[in-house]
Amino acid sequence: MKKRIFSIVGTRPQFIKAAVLSRTLKKSSKFIETIVHTGQHFDSNMSDIFFRELAIKSPMYNLNINGKSHGQMTAHMLEALETIFIKEKPDSVLVYGDTNSTLAGALAAAKLKIPILHVEAGLRSYNKNMPEEINRVLTDHLSSLLFCPTQTSVHNLNVEGIREDVHLVGDVMYDATLYALKLIDTNRALKEKFVFLPENFALLTIHREESTISLDGFQKFLNYVNSFAKQNDLKIIFSVHPRTRKFLENSQISLNNLILIDPLSYFEIQFVLSRAQYVLTDSGGLQKEAYFHKVPCVTLRSETEWVETIEAGWNRLWSIEHYKSRQDIKDYGHGDAASKIVKIMEAEL
Repeated sequence: MKKRIFSIVGTRPQFIKAAVLSRTLKKSSKFIETIVHTGQHFDSNMSDIFFRELAIKSPMYNLNINGKSHGQMTAHMLEALETIFIKEKPDSVLVYGDTNSTLAGALAAAKLKIPILHVEAGLRSYNKNMPEEINRVLTDHLSSLLFCPTQTSVHNLNVEGIREDVHLVGDVMYDATLYALKLIDTNRALKEKFVFLPENFALLTIHREESTISLDGFQKFLNYVNSFAKQNDLKIIFSVHPRTRKFLENSQISLNNLILIDPLSYFEIQFVLSRAQYVLTDSGGLQKEAYFHKVPCVTLRSETEWVETIEAGWNRLWSIEHYKSRQDIKDYGHGDAASKIVKIMEAEL
């Protein structure tokens, strides 16, 4: 009898990572996967389209938990997931990254003594003001198998005393990017949709809570972006997150250099990335995806958990003027992270 893996997802990056693992798990003779969607991203452009586009099978459960404070959201997810796990009795629970969905899935499984498998373990920004930092630290300390994307993430876990069942596997997001590149290369619909892209542009995203907590702070980002555009003779393609839109509407800054567009689907953002000269973002995942496309990135934060992108010269914090010398990042692997993860699962579970 196949062992039952329950994958907990709730946000765009998790849909993408889950799609990579799901395609590989389908080939396994040992496991059968069930997807639970917490509903953390509730906008159609931010959720439903990803399941269709990435060919993820529909979730068995959609909890529709969103629009609440961090504590309320996590608590409601924990309660709902516990009920599901008691009913369904999964053999293990697979969680991704560092969201409220990640922590709730890990806590619910831990309380019921169900093994927890954490993809993207060991990342640290060392900024505990970030909700994501709290989520990832707690999840790592609860997990039974920890799948690390980089040697730095392995080291971070070692420092915290987590040394067993830690595996360096590479980055599943690189797997996803290679898959996307095959599909967008000859996609005529994408070329027609983005025919308006200027010759020289930077892709901008701002969505984190700490980036949009005040109008003054948001204004500082836009001032920097405007200055960056003028300095580099660029237009800025701004993919506007729902959280960001209300601040943009109240901003007094000139938008002459900004071209505003709705949130992009996964393949759309890969297409735009492949043509951009720069990326400016507060997103963790987009910093890496910029590197995968060999596009220089400016991170609109005071720190990053993806420190190797800084060290390799493909990324810099907005407070730093210059990049380090550029080199390849070997830790991310060769597009076979999902295969490595499933092989380890087959051996260990």
